[in-house]
Amino acid sequence: MSREALVRPGLVVTGVFLATLVLGGLVVSQDPVVGRTLIQVLRDQILGGIPAGSSLLLFLAIFLNNLQTCLLLFLGGASLGAVTLFIAGTNGLVIGGVMEAVRQEKGILYVLAAILPHGVVEIPSFILAGALGLSLAEALWQEWKGDEDAAARARDLGSVFLRAVLPLVALAAGIEAFITPQIISLVA
Repeated sequence: MSREALVRPGLVVTGVFLATLVLGGLVVSQDPVVGRTLIQVLRDQILGGIPAGSSLLLFLAIFLNNLQTCLLLFLGGASLGAVTLFIAGTNGLVIGGVMEAVRQEKGILYVLAAILPHGVVEIPSFILAGALGLSLAEALWQEWKGDEDAAARARDLGSVFLRAVLPLVALAAGIEAFITPQIISLVA
């Protein structure tokens, strides 16, 4: 599987993610209560039950949450890409809303410190997983037309997921759990 084959689906996922990221920020800028609700839901669902200061448990929670998201982005291709695009859009809305809520409360420098260290790895892992999902959708469509063996292409796409997405998700979770809190403490 060539990297070039993932460019077009990667651009589609990126476009959906960025459009909904902006939309999420706009929604929260108009109604800050939505942002506070998003933050509370994320705290409860991802961080609920993790004792303060437990970086290893935080790493595991973040890793498993992001791996689940990436798996849904990839395997969502079996829905001809509908689930993939839905997950990409939902994540964009939530991240955009949370970023705007945090910006309103703590400022842009805090947002950058909280997002950039791990986001430069995490967001590409999401986009790559989504591109793999849209490529899976394309393979299924091509097989239905009689032009391709979707199972062979799915195997190749799964291999890329394991070799590229999985390590990126682990690296991003490590940065988010162990390094990002240190950087945030410098600007807080």
